[in-house]
Amino acid sequence: MRSTPPNRASDRGSRRRIGAAAAATAALVFAGFGTAVQADAAPSVSSKVTYTATPCATPKHKGELACNSYRVTGGLTAYQKQQAAKTGITPKAADASTPSGYSPANLRSAYGLTSAAASNGSGETIAIVDAYNDPNAESDLATYRSYYGLSACTTANGCFKKVSQTGSTTSLPSSDAGWSEEISLDLDMASAICPNCNILLVEATSATMANLGKSVNEAVTLGAKFVSNSYGGSESSSDTSYDSSYFNHTGVAITVSAGDSGYGAEYPAASRYVTSVGGTKLSTSSNSRGWTESVWNTSSTEGTGSGCSSYDAKPSWQTDTSCTKRMISDVSAVADPATGVSVYDSYGVTAGWYTFGGTSVSSPIIASVYALAGTPASGTYPAQYPYDYAGTSSLNDVTSGSNGSCSTSYYCTATTGYDGPTGWGTPEGITAFAN
Repeated sequence: MRSTPPNRASDRGSRRRIGAAAAATAALVFAGFGTAVQADAAPSVSSKVTYTATPCATPKHKGELACNSYRVTGGLTAYQKQQAAKTGITPKAADASTPSGYSPANLRSAYGLTSAAASNGSGETIAIVDAYNDPNAESDLATYRSYYGLSACTTANGCFKKVSQTGSTTSLPSSDAGWSEEISLDLDMASAICPNCNILLVEATSATMANLGKSVNEAVTLGAKFVSNSYGGSESSSDTSYDSSYFNHTGVAITVSAGDSGYGAEYPAASRYVTSVGGTKLSTSSNSRGWTESVWNTSSTEGTGSGCSSYDAKPSWQTDTSCTKRMISDVSAVADPATGVSVYDSYGVTAGWYTFGGTSVSSPIIASVYALAGTPASGTYPAQYPYDYAGTSSLNDVTSGSNGSCSTSYYCTATTGYDGPTGWGTPEGITAFAN
């Protein structure tokens, strides 16, 4: 099993959030926003959005991978500023009593999913793969879904199931507060985008690639056609063997977070068999879409990952020429904590509502969009599907922002068409995610 090497930086990209940088607290000054459909004048408030990497962003043990999430700790988020613009009342910063991030309705509006989410997803199962146990996973999920008027998803009604990496429902891993925050985030995003889908939570014994990989295999064995993975670490020469052991599942959409440390390639996002998912800043706008997006980048060490893999072969559907191996990312979705999403969690922190960001947000969103689009065709790799719709109205092309410095511009800078930080863009409906 590989261990996590020290942080480093290069054009191949290797800034990892594993280590001291993962625990650093960041701040971002954010402008005011209007409602989800129009840009109303923001109230006269000046507030920094402050956030910190969740505890699982620092591995508990040598050789473990890190989750890719941040939790807002202060200031007014974009959503709170929207609400203040509508009501004239400025909410309290970091108030866990009410949601302070984007809601399911916001996210569906941003990605053209309102009608699909209402009618699609029945019979489909989204698997969430994380490490350790969240003892409150089902009850926290119930709180989130109830608040937003989503149908109940419980063990009793067959919608929700929690298992270990061996498939056991009773012999579960040890509980962990940091990974419980990550689990709440992932479950809530699956619910937000595909409320009619069943959810399978597979908890790995630890955050090693071997145990997380076995959890991916178990999810597929149990019938999931959509598997979200919100973790990663530095690339290694072992990655190609991990590819064949854990991620080579045709007919299954496997999504992986691109990373939160800015420009640099991360595994398993670099696997040729997965859909690597970058992150954006999602803002309301007066344009026809009602939203606009740019590359999520807070600093040189905080932002969406991207880059050219050092080890993984290039899949046949990738046609960019400067990177001769696998290029990250394929597509993207919201990840900036300052434009983050609402999550309910009661085990990792004081019970309440929190706003989360990181590419841990974007991975389950994209897995759920695949689920809305229907069961992937057998024998295919769903990572290819968005490439078949490249440059069409089925994807929102993100053309502004960067996530660091690189010698090959599109590796780290958004441009018209394909680029590393955002891939071919973000969903505009489900068409680009169907076979």
